[in-house]
Amino acid sequence: MSENDIREYDYTEAAWESLYNVVDDQAFLEQDSQAIYDSLKHRLRFIPFGDYLKRYIYLNARPEKPFTEMELKDYQLIIKDSFSDNFTPPAFTPTTAKLSALSKNWLTQQTVKRNVVFLLGFGLNMSVDDVNLFLTKALREPEINPKNPFEVICWYCYKNKYNYLKFEKLMEQYDATPANYFDIDLIHSERTVSIRKNMHSIHSDDELISHVSKLKTPDNISKISVTARESFNALYDEARDLIAEMYNRSSEEEHLDALMEYKDRLSRSDRLYDYEKIERYEKFRSKKKVYVREDITESDIEQIICAAIPKDRYGNLTPGKASKLNAQFAGKRFSRQHIGEIISGNAEVTRFDLITLNFFVYSQRLDLYPDPKQRFTHFLETTDRILKSCFMGGIYIQNPYECFVLMCILSLDPLGTYADVWELSYQPE
Repeated sequence: MSENDIREYDYTEAAWESLYNVVDDQAFLEQDSQAIYDSLKHRLRFIPFGDYLKRYIYLNARPEKPFTEMELKDYQLIIKDSFSDNFTPPAFTPTTAKLSALSKNWLTQQTVKRNVVFLLGFGLNMSVDDVNLFLTKALREPEINPKNPFEVICWYCYKNKYNYLKFEKLMEQYDATPANYFDIDLIHSERTVSIRKNMHSIHSDDELISHVSKLKTPDNISKISVTARESFNALYDEARDLIAEMYNRSSEEEHLDALMEYKDRLSRSDRLYDYEKIERYEKFRSKKKVYVREDITESDIEQIICAAIPKDRYGNLTPGKASKLNAQFAGKRFSRQHIGEIISGNAEVTRFDLITLNFFVYSQRLDLYPDPKQRFTHFLETTDRILKSCFMGGIYIQNPYECFVLMCILSLDPLGTYADVWELSYQPE
C-alpha cells in the first residue's frame, strides 16, 4: 500500500491539517471567524458512513488493487464472501432484500441505523473495538450499550469470536428466560460505568443469560445513560452559574453607568449634586435582582449559546436548513426544546451536547487560561475525559463541528467567534 493510498483515507490527518492551516495563519487573529467559516465550507466535509466502511474493508481485506482504484462492486463482493463465511444473513429480521442491494446502500449512505453496525460486526468478523469505533466515529453515537440486552449479547459474541449462529442461539435463550424485574433499578439509576463493569465480569453463556435477564424490561422503560446524564447535569449547572454571573455583571454595569451618567450631567450643569437622588440610585442598585442558578432556564441557555442564529416571529430558531453549514452542523444547535427533552428524560445526551457545554464553560473562563494554546490543551484534555467516561470516544476532529469548536477555542474570544461563524452561515451570499 503506497503512502498516497494511506493519505487518501486518513481523515483525521486531513482534519488536523485543515485546523493548523487556519489557526497558524497570520490573519487568524484579525479574521478568525471568516477563516473558520471558509474552512468549514470548503475543506471540512462530513465523512459518510459508506466511506468509513470502505476504508475498514480495504484495510482488513488487503486487496491487490490500490485503494484509489477500488470500485463499488469490489467492496460488495468482499462483503458477500465475508457474510457467507461467517454465516451472517442480510438482516437481523427476515427480509426479502438481497445482500447485494443492502450492501450497496451501506457503502453509499451518509449514515445507517445502529443495528447495521452490529450486523456488520458479525458479517465482517469485527472485534469489540472495531464495532465501538464504528459506533463512535462513523455514527457519532455511544459505544455498545451495557443496558441493552441485544447489544450485550452481541458484545459477548464479538469478544469470544462467536459467529452469527451462536448469537442466534443465545438470543433464543434470552427470549425464553423470564425477566428479573427485581433489578429494574439497574436500568433507571445505575451508572453506565457500573453496569459495564458487571458486563465485563461475564465469562460463560449461563452468566450472560443471567445478566441480560436482569436488563429485560418493558419497552417503555428508558435505557438512557445515567453516566452521560450526570456529566450533562454537571456541565449544565456550571453553565447556568456562569450565565447568572454574566447577568449580574451586566445588571451591575447598567446601574453604575446610570449613576455615573447622572453625576456627570449634574457636574456639567454646574449644579450641586442632588445627594438624595444619588442615594436613591444606590439603594435601588443594592436591591437589584441577584441571579442564581435556579433563575437560568433553557431559554437563557439558548439565548446565550445560539445568540447569532436568527429567530422567527415566534422566537424560535430559524430552521437549520437555512444555514449554509447545515450539512456540517445538523443536529448541533443547542435549542431550548432540545435541552428540555434531555432534562425531562425524553432524549439521550449526545457527544455534541457535552462538547458544546464544556466549550461554553471554557469560553467564560478566559481568566484561568488567557493563553489560547494552553486553553486549547486543557479543553481537549477535559473534553476527552468527559466523553470517554461516557463511553463516547474522545474528541474526533474529523467531525466538522468538533473541529469548529477546537478552532474557536484557539481564538481570542471563543464564544464571540463561535457566534460569528453561526451568523455567517445564515447570511445570504
